[in-house]
Amino acid sequence: MRKFEGSSYDSPGSFALIEAPVPVPSTGEIRIRVEATALGFVDGLIVRGRYQIKPPLPYVPGGEIAGVVDAIGPGVADPSVGDRVATWQLGGGLAEYVVVRAGDVDRVPGGLDLASAAAMLVDYQTASYALFERAKVRSGETVLVLGAAGGVGSAAVQLAARAGAYVIAAASSEQKREAARRLGASATVDYGREDVRSEIKAKAPGGAVDVVFDPVGGAMTEPMFRSLAQGGRHLVVGFTAGRIPALPTNLALLKDAALVGVELRHFVTARPDEARRARMSLFERVASGALAKPRMAAFPLERAGEALATTLRREKSGKVVVLPRAPWPALQPGGWGAAPTSSGG
Repeated sequence: MRKFEGSSYDSPGSFALIEAPVPVPSTGEIRIRVEATALGFVDGLIVRGRYQIKPPLPYVPGGEIAGVVDAIGPGVADPSVGDRVATWQLGGGLAEYVVVRAGDVDRVPGGLDLASAAAMLVDYQTASYALFERAKVRSGETVLVLGAAGGVGSAAVQLAARAGAYVIAAASSEQKREAARRLGASATVDYGREDVRSEIKAKAPGGAVDVVFDPVGGAMTEPMFRSLAQGGRHLVVGFTAGRIPALPTNLALLKDAALVGVELRHFVTARPDEARRARMSLFERVASGALAKPRMAAFPLERAGEALATTLRREKSGKVVVLPRAPWPALQPGGWGAAPTSSGG
């Protein structure tokens, strides 16, 4: 089989597509024929040695995996060969086959294509956990979503809007803002403008927001925190701006506001049954059409390095997905960038 593997974190160039034996599942394990692997900002950091965790080498990137069970190890009663499944691992997905523990997979419901399952696996669950477990968003509240055109941001726009919140989507281009409006945003702002706080104040009912959903960080964190209403909550989801900000803590006191961390792995580890129910509910909502499928930029396995580099580009929209097999499956409505040509992604 083919896999995209690296032996050093000194340079992304140390990762390359290689041939390797097809892995054999051991006791309690299954083998998945990979149909799609989604990549996020963290994957781009890992291969550059810039993430807080450095997995053991050699390392195959890509942990948001969807495919079909094609072999089971001793002692596995469920799932079965032929089942469509998705799993979140620390890596291993940029390959044609991967072996995982049987208990680590979820079945993908009918009506949901495997590319979408991989693309929504972490982003939709992160958005749901942040909004409803950490911020306790209620109907009628105002939610400001930064990075609203990204994978996790677009999921947050949908989930908050469908929960009855008034959603203000912040994005850097009119095309991205229009996409957010189609997903349910009540208003949009351009956070590249110097007067963005004035724009937020003008568009927020009551002149302030109850919740900031922030996967961006950097220079935007303080002005967005200042836009909170009394008793507001600022969700720290990530730092795609590339800089971890410092916040004057007197702001939290003056606003009686909370800076709330969002760590999905803690939720998945500490409350695995609840996390699984949340994932399956999200899968079913997308399969039924209650939520839109994620927007995707798709790459073949031969261009895995380019796909990883794309995860760090602020101008991208949607989720980067690697599809290792030909012919490529058609991306369903809501997806974009079907099979890329040799000249672009």
